[in-house]
Amino acid sequence: MTEHPTSGLDDVVHQRVRLGILAVAKEARKVEFTFLRTTLGLTAGNLSQHLGVLEKAGLVTIDKGYEGKRARTWIQLTKAGKKALHDEIAALRSLIHRLEGAEEPDGGATGTTDPGPVAAPAPH
Repeated sequence: MTEHPTSGLDDVVHQRVRLGILAVAKEARKVEFTFLRTTLGLTAGNLSQHLGVLEKAGLVTIDKGYEGKRARTWIQLTKAGKKALHDEIAALRSLIHRLEGAEEPDGGATGTTDPGPVAAPAPH
C-alpha cells in the first residue's frame, strides 16, 4: 500500500506561519523582520518564536545588524530551507492531485460502489 500524501507533510514547515515565513523568504534573497511581521500579520514575539523553530531546524539563518543607526534583523532561507519548502509544495500538490482525482469533471463522485473508509461519529 502506498503512503497517503499527507505523510509527506513536514510538521515544522506545514504550520501556517512557518510556511508563510518560508514562502516570503523564498521570494527574496533575504527578508527583513519587520517586513515579515507586517506581511504575515504577526506580533514580534510570535514571529520570533516561529523563526526560532525554523532556525533550530536549519531552515533559515538570522542575521542581526544595522542599517544606518537602525537595528535590523534579516532572515534568509538555507539550502535545507529551500529543499524543505520544495518538498512541502510537492506533498501538497500530490494531495491536491489525489483529491481532485476522486471526483469526475462534472463535480460528481466517481462511479465506484465502495464509499471507502467512513469516519465513525464522535461520541457525545
